[in-house]
Amino acid sequence: MQERGRKRRPILGVAIFGALLASAGVLLHLIVPPPNTWLMTSRLLEGDGRDYRWRSLDDMSPRLVEAVIAAEDSTFCAHRGFDMKAIERALKSNARTGQRGRGRIRGGSTISQQTAKNVFLWPGRDWIRKGLEAGYTVLIETVWGKRRIMEVYLNVAEWAPGVYGAEAASQHWYGKSASDLSAREAARLAAILPSPRRYKAASPGPYVRRRASRIQAAMGTVRNDGLASCVLG
Repeated sequence: MQERGRKRRPILGVAIFGALLASAGVLLHLIVPPPNTWLMTSRLLEGDGRDYRWRSLDDMSPRLVEAVIAAEDSTFCAHRGFDMKAIERALKSNARTGQRGRGRIRGGSTISQQTAKNVFLWPGRDWIRKGLEAGYTVLIETVWGKRRIMEVYLNVAEWAPGVYGAEAASQHWYGKSASDLSAREAARLAAILPSPRRYKAASPGPYVRRRASRIQAAMGTVRNDGLASCVLG
């Protein structure tokens, strides 16, 4: 028994150190903007460049908050980091996709999960990363709260090759500040989030126009039903 206990001590020590390191990073970014992310670094090495301009949530149009909630996570203000119904739907959809042997893999990630992944982890779908993502999601939900999660999410999301955050995206696509985005412009930015390297927010094709129209209509529901109240007050 003593021998077994001695073998477990290094593993326990590593686990405690990792937890403390993760907690320190979360506490730091409660106040300090993330200076970089894994994705920014990898894209820079691939030659995409890096346009990253941090802005306070107060300096962004409220329409953008409504748009991303409508497009990405309608229960953002209600869940504690995980939308179990969305995860269940994604699992069922992906099981059907696997049976057919074709189709797009569907994700069930919330904005909180996406923020945890974007800020602290590397791109990918391996189980180690997913486990760490879950841990970081719990931490940022507990320490940051919804408003800070949304602020960080909108600042680090990729909106075009080498373009990160709402301000850089707004300048890139529309030549204006994120604070001046119209409802239609915000909806188009939200519409390209799943594939920002494939689609364009300015002069979009038929798919983005259709998706943006649906998002803009849903933004009215977000506003009227208070689905963004945890962010916009």
